[in-house]
Formats: sequence, C-alpha cells, structure tokens
Amino acid sequence: MANESTSSTLSELYTEIVAEAQFVASEKSIMRNLVKNYAISGGGKAVEVPVYAAVSAAAVNEATDLANTAINPTSVTITAAEVGVMTTLTDLARNAAPRNVAADIGKLFGEALATKQDKDLTALFNGFDTALGDGTTAIGAAVLFNALSTLKENALSTDDCQVVLHPKIAYDLKSGFTNTFAGLNTELSNEALRSGLIGRIAGMNVFETSNMANSGNAGDYIGAAFHKDALAIAIMQDVKIETQRDASLRADEIVATSVYGVGEIHDSYGVQLSYDSSIQA
Repeated sequence: MANESTSSTLSELYTEIVAEAQFVASEKSIMRNLVKNYAISGGGKAVEVPVYAAVSAAAVNEATDLANTAINPTSVTITAAEVGVMTTLTDLARNAAPRNVAADIGKLFGEALATKQDKDLTALFNGFDTALGDGTTAIGAAVLFNALSTLKENALSTDDCQVVLHPKIAYDLKSGFTNTFAGLNTELSNEALRSGLIGRIAGMNVFETSNMANSGNAGDYIGAAFHKDALAIAIMQDVKIETQRDASLRADEIVATSVYGVGEIHDSYGVQLSYDSSIQA
C-alpha cells in the first residue's frame, strides 16, 4: 500500500523536544454561512427545492370575481456526492511521536474538506447569467453599487446580500479607497488602512477568500455579489473523521469524508463579477 504515514515520513517529530506543531495555512471556510443550507434526510441522496415565481395583485371592481392565478413552481435538484481523503498511520509512527499525530492529521483533513466545500460553492459564481466586467480591468466601488442595483431591482433585501472576492481582486477595491483622490479620511478608507478589511459597501458585507480557482489568466478570479438564496449546499453527511484498524499492517487508516452537493437556486439573485488584478500579472 502506498502513501502511508510511517516513522520515516514523520521523522521530524522524533526529537526529544517538539515545539507546537505548525500547519500549512488553510483559508477558513466562509461560503457555507453565506448560502442556503439544506439537510438531506429520510432516504435518497438528493433534495428538490421548489422555486416559486413572484405573483402580482391587481385592482378589481366591486362585485366582480377575481381572475384565477395559476401557481406552478419550478424546482432545482441538488444531488449529494462523496468527497474524502485518507492516510494510513503505522503503530511505530504513532508510538514514537511525542505528539498526538492522529489528531493533527484529523485537523488537516477537516480543513481540507471545508476548503473543498468553499471551492465548490465559489465555482458556481460564473454560472450567474448577469455579469459585470470582462476579466481585463480592475474592480472599483462603483461596480458594487451597480451590482446592488441589479439585486434590488429583483426586490431583494440588502441585508441578505453579500460580495465575495479573491484577495488579489479585493486589493484594487481597497486601494481605491485609500488614495488621496478617493477621500483618504473617510470612515471606510481609514478602516481599510488600519485593518486591511473592507467591511460594508453599498450595504453589502464584502468577504475575501482564496478558496476559488483562477478563471483563466493570472489574476483573473470571478467573484460575485449575491443574495443568500442564490446558491445552496445540501448536506447528507457533514465532515466525519473515522479510524479503521488494519491489524496485519499494524496501522490505522484515518479517513475523512463528507457527502454534500451544491447548486444554483435563483440565477437572478446573483451577479458575476469578472475582474482582473492589477498586481498579479
């Protein structure tokens, strides 16, 4: 069997004094809290989400029957699939290390699955039919106000709308707030200078995440402004970490799995933001 975690591969842990472990940085998951969450239970591996179209009321005359309004919702089906990661930890590696190696591996695996969920959700951004930008220019604050006008045109509440950008794209947004031409002493520019955080623009919270794929050339990352109901994740099994004993190998398999699916629910509830970073060629 290949790719076991053995005493050779974990040799760095076998000194007399081991400092606090350092993990390769992993972006904290943000997307799951920004979209609609569904639980898949009661059998099957899919959830069907009814989508009702808006209806309109009209004036009527006294003693006149109302016209019948047909209610015929469409639906979106989200099907769950498994994702996972595994390693085999030998007894010698476990017993010779002064740290709880199994717990360290579990932490790594849990973060890996959370990152996978984020990337699957941000990959849906380029599915929004409404798009701003062509992937060749830097983003500015006016873009977010433009996106918000589209979302509000669809009668969406600003409180449930947010923006998600890659840090390289967000740089241009922040730099626009922190130059002398934009008003250096405004509350928003001061906060960007102090903490590097953007905060709220046009009434929408702006989030940054590196958990998205490059959309083509270097510096091209597709973000989005969207309502919470635009996208969804349907979870059949949340992150689960298990061990299984392999006695003949004198080792334990450490397995992390999750079963979920993602999907776009309302296309008109999201705006694709296709811009290029000015600092990544």
